[in-house]
This record gives sequence, C-alpha cells and structure tokens, in this order.
Amino acid sequence: MLRRQDVGHRVVVRRIVGVSQDRPLFSDALGELVELTETELTLATAKGPLRVPLKDVHRAKRVPPARRPPAADVVDLELAANAAWPAPVQARLGSWLLRSADGWTGRANSALPIGDPDRTLGAAVDAVEEWYAARGRRALINTPMPLAAPVSAALDERGWSSRPLTLVQTTRVDALVDAIPARTDLPPAELADRPSDDWYAMVAEHKGTLPAAAERILTGTPEAVFVHVRDAAGTLVAVARGAVTSSTADAPRWLGIALLQTAPEVRRQGLAAHVTRALGQWALQRGAPRAYLQVEERNTGAVALYQRLGFVTHHTYLTREAP
Repeated sequence: MLRRQDVGHRVVVRRIVGVSQDRPLFSDALGELVELTETELTLATAKGPLRVPLKDVHRAKRVPPARRPPAADVVDLELAANAAWPAPVQARLGSWLLRSADGWTGRANSALPIGDPDRTLGAAVDAVEEWYAARGRRALINTPMPLAAPVSAALDERGWSSRPLTLVQTTRVDALVDAIPARTDLPPAELADRPSDDWYAMVAEHKGTLPAAAERILTGTPEAVFVHVRDAAGTLVAVARGAVTSSTADAPRWLGIALLQTAPEVRRQGLAAHVTRALGQWALQRGAPRAYLQVEERNTGAVALYQRLGFVTHHTYLTREAP
C-alpha cells in the first residue's frame, strides 16, 4: 500500500471497478500521486485527475518515473515565474523564498522551497510558519513536484492540507504562434504597457478585489504587457497579461501568460487563442523562445484549450496550507 512519502511520485493503482459472476473486476491506473488521505487517493493521470476510495484499492505501488525535466530546469522555470509575479515583500530562508502580497493570489503569498534552507527541514517549516504569523497570515508553501516531495511529505506529517493541483505547462513560442491562425474577423488585440481601469475591473470579477499589492505585482516586472480586446462598441471583451523574465541575467528568457479571460457572451469564438497569438508575437520580438502558464488541473476547459495550442505539462505543484 502507498504511504505519504509516495506523494509526488509515479504510481500504479489496481482498483476494483465492479463484480462479475461473484468475482471482482479490476482496472489499473497510472499517474502521479498528488494526494493521499485516510479515505482516498488522487492520481494525476494522462486523462486528468482520478480519485480512488481506499476501500476500492486492491494493490498499489510506486513505479519508475516517466521522463521528467531535470531538477535544474524546474528550478529555472520556477524562479523565472517568481520574477514574472513579484510579491512586493520577499525574504530568504537560505535558498527558500518567502513571499507576501496582502493575500492576493497563492503564488505571491507562499514560500517557495527550492534549494537549501540552511537548517533542518523541520526548523525551516517552523520558520516559515513564524514569518507568516508575524504578518497575520496562515502559512502557505508551494511545492513543485516531485522536486519538493520531501517537503510535501514533511508537511503531511504536520497536518498541512493541499489546494488543487496546478499544472505548469510549456511550449515553444514560435510553434505557438504558428499553431494559431491569424484572425482578421476578430477585434484587434491591443498591447499596452499598463492596464486600463476596465482591464483591472475585468480581472477583479474573477480574482476578487485587487489590493494595492496586486497592482505592484502586475506592473512590477520591467517587461510586461497587457492585452485589451474591445468590441465595436468599445466594450472590453478579452484581457491577458504577458511577462518576459528569466531566472538569472544569462539564463533563457520565458514568456509567462497569465489572467487570460474572455467575457461570457463572446466565449468559444477564438478570442483566447487570438490573444495568446498576440502575446507570442510580442515575446518573439523580445527574444523569449519558450512560454509557460499555470492552470489548475480541475479547470478542464482551460486545460483542453492549452492542449490544443500545444502546451504540455512541464511539472506540477501543490500549494500546501498550514492547519
């Protein structure tokens, strides 16, 4: 049977799916173990998340990992993503990052446990909890998997919960642009150095009230762009933010795509792809060969869209929350 130490690793689960002639029928599932509770386990499979009650598990074991990006590539992308979404308050715990932004978004209000915290793992988690408590916040830790699987296992032992699994997906920018036909029948995607008031308002409809820290995050990256698409009446119908960053000055540059939204009345008309193509063209002009985005696995509509555009999962992360 699987243990909490197996979270973040590739496993195979044989489960009971029915009964025929008084004999159980079995089905095997292969994927990354992302959660294990007292009653069920959750796998990230090629077909999406799969939750299996433990009472239906006949046999389960860890198996050799599928081909994954090297740890250094995960670190590079996570640091580039941090630079693209810069929390206004940041501190270091050894190599770990501590981030705070008035509670706006998990990414900007969580610790990033990459590298050595310069103390034992238990003492590092204690320090994270104290740092956030001093700011009146419950501690969060983002755990890129399976890189941070040891951290995640330690948090399991301390009773930390998990937010929904997030996929970090990537593609080549030139392939992204080539995959999306130019659309002259749609309103132009206008790129601006700063977001308009109605851009902020549209984002707030989905992300909640934007505190002052939100504006500092959104405009705090030197190379950021804000997409506005307006209909013939001038009403904003689609928005997005792009940012080009890198983990270090001499590292490869990444296009980070975030806050891609379309108004409900114009969905399924190709506007999301239209906006994405505009961001890709902008990134190519700035020498960013690869793009990434972060999407919750349970957001099946968005995952399907990004799959059609050529995005594949680079790695995953779980946002862990202190009890």
